[in-house]
Amino acid sequence: MFTGIITDIGHIRSIENRGDMHLTIGCGYEMEGVAIGASIACSGVCLTVVEKGADWFAVDVSAETLSRTAPGQWVEGQRLNLERALKVGDELGGHIVTGHVDGIGTLVSALREGDSTRLTIAAPAALAASLAAKGSITVDGISLTVNTIEDQPDGSVHFGLNIIPHTAQQTTLNDLPAGRSFNLEIDVLARYLDRMLAVRAM
Repeated sequence: MFTGIITDIGHIRSIENRGDMHLTIGCGYEMEGVAIGASIACSGVCLTVVEKGADWFAVDVSAETLSRTAPGQWVEGQRLNLERALKVGDELGGHIVTGHVDGIGTLVSALREGDSTRLTIAAPAALAASLAAKGSITVDGISLTVNTIEDQPDGSVHFGLNIIPHTAQQTTLNDLPAGRSFNLEIDVLARYLDRMLAVRAM
């Protein structure tokens, strides 16, 4: 489990294809305290540490993970939002995050609003019912609050977020090229409610 509070920004140093994609990720963590087999969320994707060094760790990314995460994310030099797994007794500063991507969002607009940035992100129709104003959403591993919801004619949804300067500085949300894709994870309670409703409808 994670909280969606980013504690480091890593970058992909190298990529090898060993059946699965093998990534070496540079980081600022004290890796002596990170065990082989530990989980680290990488831009919202829960991955397992399989090797490590003084300032890096390596993970294997399966074809299933590649198919479900933001296109263009797993490339050399890419910056990643990092969060180590939650420990018992840690402060739950964001919300409960599993590190399982539910869908891909696409940047619609990024507009300055005072010192902050107002983001509008398009989410697929499959997630529309699980997003609500003032509810929680995880965007590239970052716990954020949904401010606005705009349902679209095709069933998809546009949702709005307010990114304060601190969040932009401590995450990869300070880099917002047009059309950028994001890993989205809905609130875990919404995920279970969706499943309950689906089963009842059978």
